[in-house]
Amino acid sequence: MTKFSERLKELRKGKHLTQQELADKFGISRVGYSYWETGTREPNFKTLVSLAKYLSV
Repeated sequence: MTKFSERLKELRKGKHLTQQELADKFGISRVGYSYWETGTREPNFKTLVSLAKYLSV
């Protein structure tokens, strides 16, 4: 896991959201979102900014 993926998971759990809920919010599959949390892939910059705003960081 990368720092990004660890922090993303921590923020999601802190807001009591499921992977599916965040995936739906950003228009991707749950599997695609899980790649972010495992560090397999990272979102593009535009999505990253949207994630930061949504998670208030």
